[in-house]
Amino acid sequence: MPYSKSVEQAVRRPTPVGSTTKAAPSVGITVYGCEHDEARLFEEMALELGVAVIVTAATVSTSNAALAAGNRCISIGHKAPVSNPTLEALSRAGVEYISTRSIGRNHLDVEYARRLGISVGNVSYSPDSVADYAVMLMLMSVRDAKSVIRRTDVSDYRLSEVRGRELRDMTVGVVGTGRIGTAVMNRLRGFGSRILAYDTRPTVGIDYVDLDELVQQSDILTLHTPLDAGTHHLLDRERICRMKRGAYIVNTGRGSLIDTEALVSALERGDLGGAALDVVEGEEGIFYADCRTRPLGRTLLSRLQRMPNVIVSPHTAYYTDHALRDTVENSIVNCLRFERDHRG
Repeated sequence: MPYSKSVEQAVRRPTPVGSTTKAAPSVGITVYGCEHDEARLFEEMALELGVAVIVTAATVSTSNAALAAGNRCISIGHKAPVSNPTLEALSRAGVEYISTRSIGRNHLDVEYARRLGISVGNVSYSPDSVADYAVMLMLMSVRDAKSVIRRTDVSDYRLSEVRGRELRDMTVGVVGTGRIGTAVMNRLRGFGSRILAYDTRPTVGIDYVDLDELVQQSDILTLHTPLDAGTHHLLDRERICRMKRGAYIVNTGRGSLIDTEALVSALERGDLGGAALDVVEGEEGIFYADCRTRPLGRTLLSRLQRMPNVIVSPHTAYYTDHALRDTVENSIVNCLRFERDHRG
């Protein structure tokens, strides 16, 4: 399948099932924001599942919404927000279903889409990708890995003044016990950590406490809950101030789960031991871009990055080959399910 770098280059590829020649499939999907490795997988999965696809590297916008004409279903990435005018343009093009290749749906207005007659579905993928990464960030935080690596990069091989800590001696508070949160807890059991959890719908056999108690008892707080109106700034200034002195925060969920200004203030005061953030408020337009020649100024992100006890990575916890295959396959399956349920 040709990988299209622009709308003009986008190509419709009918994909017959099996080795014999058949008519073009009746189900079509337009795939926006598709990277090279995703394009290869979409070709492979389309052949297996019997769909026709249009693939473009461009993120969905008002200027390319017409590329979806003739297809009721589209697949989009999570790296760029989808504006309401874009949703309107998609509706005019006949789109009735959007499958976002992410767990979160906060990059578009789901309710506005619904009012336009467009359903929005997310995908599941291997929870191990994010769970592995979250535990890695915990270990890097409690062993002061950022400072160690920075020193050795300039040939300073002295040990840190402060010794690291072992996970078996720490209480880890897990906020959100869905597939990813549960996978994190499974890993932590191997380290011998004491595990506490908070969720509005407890489901697994673990010690659940209310959020304020979790915040007060945790040496490490790791966030794995979806972002919505009820969880925006779930970790607000008051809760951050209640945390143990020297505690760590790990966030591989969504940046706005944390009041970032309050977090920066607590870190600058020395109240917290550190933070490891794979997601940050205001990351849009910065993460996934080369900003080496683009001054960020004294933003909260730049203040975080200057701190020796803060690790920032560009929303990459999900970024594994296994998770990519799951994401592509489930995005196609979501579209096929919608078509099956809305025949006629």
